Amino acid sequence: MANTVITIKIDHETKKAAKELAADAGLTLSGLVNSYLKQVTATRHIDLRIPQKMTPKMEELLDEAEKDIAAGKVIGPFNDADEAIKALKAEKAD
Repeated sequence: MANTVITIKIDHETKKAAKELAADAGLTLSGLVNSYLKQVTATRHIDLRIPQKMTPKMEELLDEAEKDIAAGKVIGPFNDADEAIKALKAEKAD
């Protein structure tokens, strides 16, 4: 089967990021696009996801959580739910 060329316009940063992602997967950018188009045509399903940006409030909460972790103010990790419940009950009793 003969290959054909398509031309698309994309911003530089997106192309750079996609090229790096493709390389991490052992693909060229052309190979990545080709694979995706094959998947779309085979499944007849287009799945586009754009990650949401964090709100300032979420960034603030994450900063607080990271500070608490660094200060040792957290409990866990736990191997199962029973361990977590036991630790929470002990915290409540204190």
